[in-house]
Amino acid sequence: MRSLQLQALQLSLTPSLFKPKLLSHLPYSTLRLPSPPVASLPRNAISISQSQQTGVVQNGAPEEEYLASLPEGLLRELMPNHVAVIMDGNRRWARMRGLPIWSGYEAGVRALRRLVELCCKWEIRVLTVFAFSSNNWFRPKVETDFLMGLFERGLRDELENFTKAGIRISVIGDSTKLPKPLQVLITEALEVTKNNSRLHLIVAVNYSGQKDIVQACQSISLKVKDGVVKPEDIDEFLIEDELETNCTDFPCPDLLIRTSGELRISNFFLWQLAYTELYFEHTHWPDFGEDEFLEALHSFQQRQRRYGGQNS
Repeated sequence: MRSLQLQALQLSLTPSLFKPKLLSHLPYSTLRLPSPPVASLPRNAISISQSQQTGVVQNGAPEEEYLASLPEGLLRELMPNHVAVIMDGNRRWARMRGLPIWSGYEAGVRALRRLVELCCKWEIRVLTVFAFSSNNWFRPKVETDFLMGLFERGLRDELENFTKAGIRISVIGDSTKLPKPLQVLITEALEVTKNNSRLHLIVAVNYSGQKDIVQACQSISLKVKDGVVKPEDIDEFLIEDELETNCTDFPCPDLLIRTSGELRISNFFLWQLAYTELYFEHTHWPDFGEDEFLEALHSFQQRQRRYGGQNS
């Protein structure tokens, strides 16, 4: 099964979990990264034939180059496979600066580009971002229309860069309610990037954690009705295979980051976050940059992930 995530959720908020500082965002450089030549190897594994001849690791970079790219204090063997982010605070960021809320969303796109670049650089395998909740439709229509247009423009502008960088795109959520041109573009992006394996970028749009579980149960119910599945065969692994995160080999995030100081998960990955490490950041999303991401990763690497067992 894809999931090995029978882990224990640590709910206590330590000082390193919740950080009050606010920093300006860092500049972003357009992605120009090579596609990985060895997609079948497990994470961080070195191809023996390649490493003996060229010293190349799985994502196409020399091992010493990858080690040098990790900031001081981060351990390669403790890097999360899957990082999920609730990108909160775009509107508050704009209001604090006397700007229209559109400026906050546009700045948020720049922050996402920075994070994608860092995930590629530090060999994080999966990045999921909560871009638009199913409840966000209750916002003013002019705002939701702008967000749909921003998503379409951003995806169109970055698709070539993502392809060159070896980034695979997946979109989860009910896409039938999205504008038709955006649906067409999403289909194109999924097809064009489906064989890329450097980073899997999963964008949750019109997504609901509750509805994800409901649709999984409905799918299993139909299989039981058709005799494909027996009721006694239903377990957590079967349910997980029916969730929308079945598009990745790492469906359960190792680390969830939420920006802007809110302490809730807002109907995001209700099943998948069962044993995820949680990190809450005061910085509004547009200001989330390398320093903030480093602090979250340092906090993650200091945790003891007991998975329901005892301290090691």
